[in-house]
Amino acid sequence: MKKIYLISSLIILIGITSGISYFLVRDANAQIPEDITLVTMDEGQYTFGEEKETIKLVEFIYTHCPDICPTTTQKMNLLRKDLIKEGVYGKDVQFVTITIDPYRDTPEVLRKYMDNFGLENDGNWIFLTGDQGDTLAEQKKIKQVADTFQFQYRDPGNGFYVHSTFTYLIDENNKFIKKFPMGEDFNKDEVFKKIMEEI
Repeated sequence: MKKIYLISSLIILIGITSGISYFLVRDANAQIPEDITLVTMDEGQYTFGEEKETIKLVEFIYTHCPDICPTTTQKMNLLRKDLIKEGVYGKDVQFVTITIDPYRDTPEVLRKYMDNFGLENDGNWIFLTGDQGDTLAEQKKIKQVADTFQFQYRDPGNGFYVHSTFTYLIDENNKFIKKFPMGEDFNKDEVFKKIMEEI
């Protein structure tokens, strides 16, 4: 009987280890496709693979979010100030915020969102949405970027999205480095330390 328990425990342990390894390898190989073009808050175009070669902290939000999204943006703004003091913000690292709600989050709405948080529109924190001429196709492109990192979201029908709760640090080739929790669990000091290690 002991032998059966031992074998069963070993099988479970191998299964758990394999599962963890799968997710680690999947994350380590995650990279945003280079041909995706989205619309900036200034109504310009932003193509992954053609942008400035810096490491980037990527945040997915929607501006009608009542809690976790604005909390994350607020904490990222505090992180931004720390990076400015070090002289690396804009030069070595940029922030990218992508809306998961391109229907409502027009460039104008994103600019207003930035204003609400006192974010300077200096090209170092880029907010992205879809082309308002074809939001259905643009939603697919945004989902493609989100799927790169297994960031899941859906609208249950009331306009308040259910979504994953991670931000992502990516390298100059848009490849995954590390993920961090959103909202109250976003630890700006931890993210700051990782960014400084990567620069």
